[in-house]
Amino acid sequence: MSKTLQSILFDLDGTLTDPKVGITKSVAYALNQLDNQVEDLDTLLPYIGPPLYDSFIELNGFSEDKARRAVELYRERYSTIGKFENAVIPGIPELLEGLKEQGYSLYVATSKPTVFAEQIIEHYGLASYFKHVVGSNLDGTRSKKQEVIQYVLDQNAIAPEQAVMIGDRKHDIIGAIGCGVESIGVLFGYGSEKELRSAGADHIASQVEEVGEIIARIREAGIVSGA
Repeated sequence: MSKTLQSILFDLDGTLTDPKVGITKSVAYALNQLDNQVEDLDTLLPYIGPPLYDSFIELNGFSEDKARRAVELYRERYSTIGKFENAVIPGIPELLEGLKEQGYSLYVATSKPTVFAEQIIEHYGLASYFKHVVGSNLDGTRSKKQEVIQYVLDQNAIAPEQAVMIGDRKHDIIGAIGCGVESIGVLFGYGSEKELRSAGADHIASQVEEVGEIIARIREAGIVSGA
């Protein structure tokens, strides 16, 4: 099997778009409904990226039932307002255009429910770049990033050694490792360099432009090695 890079998987929140306003305001809405008053939205930044259910348990100490209720409340606001309180990260359309012109197959792999991810990608004019947008299910299944990445690989007959996963949080990196996929951690999202390196990121990109450069090096390494 050739190791030449062919398929590129992108996380959504913090990698393709900046969802800060929509996510933090929707988390605050849920917490306030549960009598957990939020004074500063910036304290909710850790919610961007990981599965929400897990975050309500880990960050707030909620029980499983309370975490499920919090997710329901979050979606009350997010599904109508929050999902479009978002913005495409500068340089991303140009990056996607260039990669597509070079013949790469592009995919979205996110812990966000697929239905929301598809609506966001369409709303911001990015749908034409991607062959498949994959997220979690609304019932909470397939929420772990490794499960999402594996689903993309399986459904599109992608060999792990011919793919790379790009994301801004440790969950993206850990998921990629679990699937045998090379990873690029990006610093223009919500994860720190320490978080990404500690998780085992193969590469780090500080700027959007660096992502394309790293991809070119990965592909060249595969070709030079004779793989």
